[in-house]
Amino acid sequence: MYYVAHRLFAAHDRLLAARLARVLAAKTGPDQVFLPFCDTDEEDLVAEVKGRRLFELDRERLGKLTAMIAVLHGPSLDDGVCMEMGYAHALGVPIIAVTTDFQTYSFDEDGPRFDFPDPLVQEVITDLVRVARLGTSPGSTDTANSRYAVFASRNDRQLDQALETAVDHVLAQDVPRPPAPALPAGDATLAFVEQSPYTPVVGMLTALVQQAGWATKESSRFTAHDPLEAARTDLDRSRAAGLLVTDVSGPETPPGAALLIGAAAARGARVIAYYPRTVLTHASGREPNWRNLMIQYAAEARFANPESLVHWLRR
Repeated sequence: MYYVAHRLFAAHDRLLAARLARVLAAKTGPDQVFLPFCDTDEEDLVAEVKGRRLFELDRERLGKLTAMIAVLHGPSLDDGVCMEMGYAHALGVPIIAVTTDFQTYSFDEDGPRFDFPDPLVQEVITDLVRVARLGTSPGSTDTANSRYAVFASRNDRQLDQALETAVDHVLAQDVPRPPAPALPAGDATLAFVEQSPYTPVVGMLTALVQQAGWATKESSRFTAHDPLEAARTDLDRSRAAGLLVTDVSGPETPPGAALLIGAAAARGARVIAYYPRTVLTHASGREPNWRNLMIQYAAEARFANPESLVHWLRR
């Protein structure tokens, strides 16, 4: 089963993912491709708790994968996609990331550059397909809007190249994969603390967890001299912990936090979220979500203030 992970809240995102799924299905067969929203019939699905049901359907597919293609664009990566990537990575599933984004990132002007806004993303992907330039010009036309038609055609060609290349890369990963071994949930007395890069007070969340009596390890990549090496360390440390405490503040759940939540969910580790300024999202037929539903239902609990967090941790 091939899983197409994509942002799905707007028509252009769903259209791009459908184009990718169509190319992939032409080479593998339609029954071998899972496209969220489409294959869960999300718009018309009726369930008692719709968001939870969608989470269950997606998680069921995540446990049966041959490989994943993740569509990643822009500095604010989709938190649902990142959660799914973390889940797949924990199970040893190859992940091909595809982007037409021409931006790269660094934490300071002279620091090392990475392909995504959080270097942890690079640590979980198997391969990256980046097609950052427009396609070749088809030649001018005589229409009044010729330059726009040409520009649209060049973007179409760029997308076609990216999608075809990504499918070739994911099929190259198609080797028999043994069932994932039972994953250790981690040390039940150890918490890994993932702070949001958007939160200005470094160490505050770790101090709260320690105040509640827990041993802690905390993320270090956002302030490290070598963020990529620190990202590898963060990933290793998170695997050892039986509890993930993560600040999900930001425009969306930060990419690294979402990845770690997915990995923890796959391992059976406990996840709690700190979210002091909650913004709810609403969709027809679905219960209010305080974050992407893949984040919401992977977390055991969420807290909006330090007192409630410490109280829960002391139980």
